[in-house]
Amino acid sequence: MTGFMDGALPGLMFLGLILGLFSTLPVGIVLMGVTLIFGAVAVATGDLRPVQLSLMPNRIFGGIIENPVLVAAPMFIFMGIVMEKTRIAEDLLLALQRLLRAVPGGLALAVTLMGTILAAATGIIGASVVMLTVLAIPTMIARGYSPALAAGTVASAGTLGILIPPSIMLVFMGDLLTLNLAWLFVAAFLPGLLLAAVYLVYIVLRAALDPASAPRLPRTPPEPGMWREFAVALALPFLIIVAVLGSILGGFATPTEASGVGAAAALILGLARGRLSRAVLGEALDSSVSTIAMLFFIFVGATAFSYVFRHVGGEHFIVETARSLNLGDWGLLVTMMAMIFVMGFFFDWIEITLIVLPIFAPLVKLMDFGDHVARADLIYWFAVLVAVNLQTSFLTPPFGFALFYLKGAAGGLVPMREVYRGIIPFVALQLLVLGVLIWQPDIVTALPRALLE
Repeated sequence: MTGFMDGALPGLMFLGLILGLFSTLPVGIVLMGVTLIFGAVAVATGDLRPVQLSLMPNRIFGGIIENPVLVAAPMFIFMGIVMEKTRIAEDLLLALQRLLRAVPGGLALAVTLMGTILAAATGIIGASVVMLTVLAIPTMIARGYSPALAAGTVASAGTLGILIPPSIMLVFMGDLLTLNLAWLFVAAFLPGLLLAAVYLVYIVLRAALDPASAPRLPRTPPEPGMWREFAVALALPFLIIVAVLGSILGGFATPTEASGVGAAAALILGLARGRLSRAVLGEALDSSVSTIAMLFFIFVGATAFSYVFRHVGGEHFIVETARSLNLGDWGLLVTMMAMIFVMGFFFDWIEITLIVLPIFAPLVKLMDFGDHVARADLIYWFAVLVAVNLQTSFLTPPFGFALFYLKGAAGGLVPMREVYRGIIPFVALQLLVLGVLIWQPDIVTALPRALLE
């Protein structure tokens, strides 16, 4: 029995985690519980010594609490929530809607452009989707837009922040894979813009082929001060983008330091607009702390799980299992992408990232695609592919969190069946872009090589 457990323990541990994630328990609790149960089993079978188990708190403290890279996550979260509370993003969306009102599909184009700009200024998916829903869905429905197109546009645009830097997910992925965060940010920038551009092209084609789903609004004379209002609304988030990404690309700050710069910029702009009261600041701090606590609780559980999983031979188990399949490097890459896509139907990006990346990373480092992608760029290319793939986890039922955010904020304006119908073409577009990035890795690697080397 002990011999069987020695060989099967990593597989049983992973299976126990998957089954636990399907329960109603919080993800952090599941991770902690599975770690403690299988840690005790490993001690009993001799796969894990008690002294190794006692070192787990030191690993958690050194890997998370003292990790300077993860300091960026709370700052980016706070920056995004301040932008939401001070209505900087709201001003831009309203200005874009007025500017594009006479263009076919103009309201949908405005939402997508707004999502792109908001993604480059922050990275808070829940806040972005809820804000876009509240501001855009009632107007789009009132103007005769198809409920499915309205829902799909808002949900897809609101999730661009998971890919376009400064993305919270990229911060966590960079730490898990021990990557240069500046390099990863720059590598994800063009793929994020490509995905946004594909959304825009789809909306234009949809409006041209099916005008009833995205009716053109009547032309109206320019409102007094409209251009000035638009310039101000565009300038404020642009200043935050420059403060964050400009300080990184210019070599003036690390991504961790740039997160503090961005948070300070959001506070200053909120004050300049006269909207940063003591009450608003308190709400922003409260929301930030709640979000950060949830993320770091899961991160602590995942660190503990990875620690035990590695000590019981988890990495060796995964590598040997992959080799036994005889799929080759390309087949293995496609299998990984398919697994992540399917997991996105059931799990959030946090669970997928923290569970899958430590398991897949040893396999990726052994891959060799020849001249298709340089070995030094391979792990960054893979990280961006995973990031694009994980965007689908926000949109795919039954547990697409962006869909829940949208439905909760839209109420009875959009039936759930229309929400599901609306996201199908956008998920297909995400998979199309994923395929393009696999086919043309230079889209990922060219910009960071040009700017950072």
